[in-house]
Amino acid sequence: MKNIFIFVSILEIMKVLDIIDETYLALSANKARSGLTVLGIVIGISSVIVMLAIGQGAQSSINSSIQSIGSNLIIVSPGVQRGVGMQISGGRGSAKSLKLSDAEAIASEVPSVKAVAPEVTARYQVTAKGNNTNTQVVGTVSAYPDVRNLQIDSGEFISDQNNKSGAKVAVIGPNVRDDLFGVSSTDVIGQTIRINKMEFKIIGITKSKGGGGFGSQDNMIFIPLTTAQRFLSGDEYVSTISIAAVDAGSTAAVQTAVTELLLQRHNISDPASADFNTLNQSDIIATASSITQIFTILLGSVAGISLLVGGIGIMNMMLTTVTERTKEIGLRKAIGAKSSEVSVQFLIEAVALTFLGGLIGVALGWTVAYGITYFGVLQTSVSSFSVILAFSVSAIIGIVFGYYPARRAAALNPIEALRFE
Repeated sequence: MKNIFIFVSILEIMKVLDIIDETYLALSANKARSGLTVLGIVIGISSVIVMLAIGQGAQSSINSSIQSIGSNLIIVSPGVQRGVGMQISGGRGSAKSLKLSDAEAIASEVPSVKAVAPEVTARYQVTAKGNNTNTQVVGTVSAYPDVRNLQIDSGEFISDQNNKSGAKVAVIGPNVRDDLFGVSSTDVIGQTIRINKMEFKIIGITKSKGGGGFGSQDNMIFIPLTTAQRFLSGDEYVSTISIAAVDAGSTAAVQTAVTELLLQRHNISDPASADFNTLNQSDIIATASSITQIFTILLGSVAGISLLVGGIGIMNMMLTTVTERTKEIGLRKAIGAKSSEVSVQFLIEAVALTFLGGLIGVALGWTVAYGITYFGVLQTSVSSFSVILAFSVSAIIGIVFGYYPARRAAALNPIEALRFE
């Protein structure tokens, strides 16, 4: 019994080896045609890999940028909610309804608040030593670095004393320093810049954080809030109030408490009529992730069209092969080959083409994605999911587009096939 089992196993192995050998001979018989067919799959698979890598890289980059703006962050912005009969919303930041006193109340009355930083933000033309730049000027308080994860590279940040006295001092980002004083500048502390035709003394430079999503802090100028209200905005309102909760678990509770407190302070009974909006960091990340996921799916779908074209190419080649090998098929069936064996042979040839194309396509796609990141064009991220998806798709394409030619070959009548000219 054991010897019979071994004999059968040897026969099965020999059969598999014969199929592999026949597949190689069939595909190598016309190298140019097989190569062009594989090329179609390579382009399709590599396109999918690259497009998914770009989408996932964009999502990772955006999430990193959002995380860098602060930890456990809640942002309160002015803006009237959309009401009945209104065509558009006032929008976040388009109205003036928040004051410094609101920020002070949040800091003192809302539990689990780590720090609060009200801001007055606008863009201005800034000049120094004959150079100029148009950048964002943020009027804020000493708690801003704690709320927004900002670090000082040299000098110091705005102090409470600066705000009390309305001092004309400024802390600049590294990009602003480079634009106004040159990339090689080192002795910037103590020099002056002109904002809206008024002179401000530089007291600090922030550390570079990189990125540009949601406003790069490297390209900002920070001045005392009271100074910004008095000399720039000309009123007592603030653009936003940034709040840092003590931990991630407290963020939702703090957001709810802040909403209730501001509704009470603004004498608003209906939350739908609130003249402000609150948004926490998780909401921002979820929204951004949803957008980038749609973006990634769109890119992958566009690239997937080339896979469909490649699959049609495989079907076309296999149909041509069946026609060319009609006599061979008739001979094999005449000497006892089953229809299923003929079908499997042609199906394996189609799968082999797509598998080879998938293997080369994954390698090419990864190389191109790496090159895009290496040369600083875009941030990409090749995931194991995209690689597995590529191999799975290549196998499915081989089976789907190779099935009809395989069935057509298996259905040939051996007598008619032998007579085929």
